[in-house]
Amino acid sequence: MAKSLILIGYMGCGKTVLGKCLAKRKSLDFIDLDEFIETEENTSISKIFEKVGELGFRKKERFYMEKLLSQNLRAIISLGGGTPCYFDNVNYVIKKDRFQSVYLKTSPKILASRLFEERNHRPIISHLDTPEDLEEFISKHLFERVPFYIMAKYHISTNDRSIEDLVDQLEKLLT
Repeated sequence: MAKSLILIGYMGCGKTVLGKCLAKRKSLDFIDLDEFIETEENTSISKIFEKVGELGFRKKERFYMEKLLSQNLRAIISLGGGTPCYFDNVNYVIKKDRFQSVYLKTSPKILASRLFEERNHRPIISHLDTPEDLEEFISKHLFERVPFYIMAKYHISTNDRSIEDLVDQLEKLLT
């Protein structure tokens, strides 16, 4: 049995929703890396971006990811959408024996529909004013990020599937 699952994928793909549901079902901890960073830094991700820029944030993100994954955890862990794409983060994750990495694959159209209303809370998309602009941005971003995401051990398409169905599929990876 895997001790932990690490969920990766673009923002809005369902890492948090699915991770929390699975953690509750299996009586495991759910840890969102962004929330972990905010707790450790005692500030928001947006404020960290403002203060140190994206590269500064990515350095902090790597530090806290290593800190988190060096613990003997049995948990469901959600990484930020960009986490696997910087430094050698994805290689670091997939080489951890106690963790199973899972890429939650979602189409740009579905991601845009999920993210449009909450874009003001997400620093990298807050400047986009129309659903069409957001979908185009996501498509381009995914083109850059998918080579990192697909390095995960497992891939699950979330398009047009219920939360229950997806949690069932993720649960099978723990048994």
